[in-house]
Amino acid sequence: MIEKFATVHWEGAGKTGKGAISTETDTLKAKPYGFATRFEGDKQGTNPEELLGAAHAACFTMAFAFAAEKAGFPTASVDTKAQVRLAKDGDGFKIDRIALTLDASVPNIDEAKFQEIAQAAKQGCPLSKALVSVPEITLTATLRG
Repeated sequence: MIEKFATVHWEGAGKTGKGAISTETDTLKAKPYGFATRFEGDKQGTNPEELLGAAHAACFTMAFAFAAEKAGFPTASVDTKAQVRLAKDGDGFKIDRIALTLDASVPNIDEAKFQEIAQAAKQGCPLSKALVSVPEITLTATLRG
């Protein structure tokens, strides 16, 4: 078993408070976040949705690369974007959609096999499995060259 961790320190009330996110590897070390970085487009920090998107894109990309290689098609390069939508839900919010966009160079693979492997990777990556409560997770996969 593998366990990883992240920590958050928060000071103040919800809208006026400020937080700092750190990860075990120090990739994020006291990275600021708060209401403005989450809801008002402030780029001076991060927010849970972009972190979730980064994690999902990273997990899916690695799952795709492993699956393609297992099928006999090692990847040359893979780029993935995950767009996470936070929507109003009564008095609160919920993540109601994650749109994955894959752009990959995979030598000697045909379009049908590429799409099959991409869809299977979307279903099989651990983050996709953890996010089953998200009503809509889409994948647009483009094979380069």
